[in-house]
Amino acid sequence: MEELPVGRRVAYWRARRKMSQQLFADRIGKSKSWVDKVERGERRLDSISTLHHLATVLQVGVEALLDRTAHTARVKPTDPIDLDPVRMALARFAPAAGMAAAGSGPPLEELGRSVGHAWLTFQHARYDTLVGAVPKLLRGAQAAEAGQTGDAALRAAHLLGQVYQVISSVTRKLGAVDLARLAAERSIALAQRADDPLLAGTGTTRFANALLAAGDSRAAFEANVVMAHHLAPNGPTWSDPDRVSVYGSLLLQGAMAAAHMGDDASVGELLREAKVAADSLGDDDNRYRTSFGPTNVELHRVAAAVELGEARRAVTVHSGLPRRAFDRLLPERRAQHLLDVARGHLVLGDLTRAGEALLEADRHAPAEIRGRPVARDVMTGILRQTKGVPPALVTELADRMGALV
Repeated sequence: MEELPVGRRVAYWRARRKMSQQLFADRIGKSKSWVDKVERGERRLDSISTLHHLATVLQVGVEALLDRTAHTARVKPTDPIDLDPVRMALARFAPAAGMAAAGSGPPLEELGRSVGHAWLTFQHARYDTLVGAVPKLLRGAQAAEAGQTGDAALRAAHLLGQVYQVISSVTRKLGAVDLARLAAERSIALAQRADDPLLAGTGTTRFANALLAAGDSRAAFEANVVMAHHLAPNGPTWSDPDRVSVYGSLLLQGAMAAAHMGDDASVGELLREAKVAADSLGDDDNRYRTSFGPTNVELHRVAAAVELGEARRAVTVHSGLPRRAFDRLLPERRAQHLLDVARGHLVLGDLTRAGEALLEADRHAPAEIRGRPVARDVMTGILRQTKGVPPALVTELADRMGALV
């Protein structure tokens, strides 16, 4: 990086933020042609105000674009959680499910409790504990599902489908997008065996999230929206809170994919539809492990605004959230939201509030913050611009997140 010209540095950080030239141009108020000429070195960046504006949108210090000798802070990655046992458990998929003797797995009631515990472990962001438990849980669910008949077969397939979904969720968080996609695909297949369209709906959100993490925003958007339309409540089904929750969750994930594409109109439309669904429920709940409700709609409104580069709107929506409703959210969801808030404050140049949001997120769910690259990027952005930030805040951030200053 020290040898790159300014334009190449802009291109590097734009790519790191997963922005196309067009999306970056829209966020800085320039044309795509202007961005292309800057990145290829055909146009000089002589204006300090323009450099600061670019750095703000890219969420880096201006020295990352300009000063070849500046000493910059960075944040060390935490020791990664070993996912090889999970990978091996998934590789044994077909033989284990097909050859296990009927009745060799745990009783379905016991398996149901284990699956519920796995979801709680995920939603409390205890990812290392969950990863350690996954291989045994998967083997037990596969064995329990083999040889079942009648209603027991449907119940066993539903539980195995949930196991694949929790695997998809945790592996995506930990950056193993290939495992997340594979597990989500298998969960959708199990939903068909379980004759459960709602389980297929939540499986689709996991699958689409894996696509989004891999950078395929368009495919993620289409997967969520198509399934949402398929499950859209009408008439008496509006009285089914499970269906409404899954439908609303698909709309919210579709809105996030649209935000990654820079499609403000689709984001607004999907969030409006999700609000109608949430208002019909009246309160926040965790049906089908969706955490869907009025509060979650507002959290996604904040996250989508950050992705669209509308940081002011993001922090304004956050400030209007009822604290009591926020405190009722599960730790993983609270930490994810506060990370979005920190990103918004960083773009606006309010480093103190960005740091405070990051610290609060870390207190709720350390694994959600310390192990994710986006959180390290926010931390790095704060430390690179420490002027005006209270020294105690900088020190605590550095100590908690392993910063090298």
